Amino acid sequence: MKNPNAGHASGGFKRVVMVLAIAAVAAPLGIANAQASYTRQAVTEDVMTRPFPPVHIIGNLYHVGTYDLAAFLITTPEGHILVNTGVYDSAPLIRDNLEAAGIGFEDIRILLTTQAHWDHVADLAEVKRLTGARLLAHAGDVASLEDGGVSDFRFPEGREPVFEPVTVDEVLQDGDTIELGGTVVTLLHHPGHTKGASSFLFTTEEGGEPYEVLIVNMGTINPGVKLLAMPMYPEIADDYAATFAAQKALTPDVWVSSHSRHFDLHERFKAGDPYDPMRFADLDAYRAKIAQYEQAYLKQLEAERAEHAR
Repeated sequence: MKNPNAGHASGGFKRVVMVLAIAAVAAPLGIANAQASYTRQAVTEDVMTRPFPPVHIIGNLYHVGTYDLAAFLITTPEGHILVNTGVYDSAPLIRDNLEAAGIGFEDIRILLTTQAHWDHVADLAEVKRLTGARLLAHAGDVASLEDGGVSDFRFPEGREPVFEPVTVDEVLQDGDTIELGGTVVTLLHHPGHTKGASSFLFTTEEGGEPYEVLIVNMGTINPGVKLLAMPMYPEIADDYAATFAAQKALTPDVWVSSHSRHFDLHERFKAGDPYDPMRFADLDAYRAKIAQYEQAYLKQLEAERAEHAR
């Protein structure tokens, strides 16, 4: 089921390669951030914190998050890359999943995130403290990560921090790459859901063959977000349109996303299922998901334009 277009999915993004010098031994506990005050959001959906066993996706990619909130680990011989954490107190759940998969939690070297919303980043500061990992993020999400969500464009009146602020060690732009242990991960800027919403593209190997893998951040629209009336994000409608166009141009061999429902995790995998590297190799399903969220966007945009015309 190898995609013959692998390696040509993204077209014209720039390639600014950054080779990171990272210590082979994790930093001591407490090295990253001193704990800062914040107001915890109510976790009203148990699926956000419900433990879920690790899933070997393909090659060096694992799902190590909860039932609903995806956290992905990209393993390398020089340490690992963790994408997203989930809500508060997710670090122990991630650690348990890594141990169950025979992977060292303390070997996490790089932290990435697909979006700076509390349900995906609330334990970044804790994981950073425990591992000494460096946090890399797109420029559009840096402010929100570092102030605990205060600068989220949905709240022009401001608010108290809703997750522990975390220092970003390196600011990324569209097309920048992160290299660790022979794996090169390219950040694709897919804004709309947040200003710095990001997807990640890399090549893994399975059975001696290369496969292009995409961790995609879907262009969903949160309740209360207006496409034509967001004072702190006036270009949001155009950003969503550009994101859908960019995502439709991608042809990954294997793909996953930020929430389990976004990539039908629970329809495709049940606890105890044997390893199947082709489980998430479904380009038609990928295209259908993008089309679904684009249609929701277009419907809302049409409704808002009609309302403004009255």
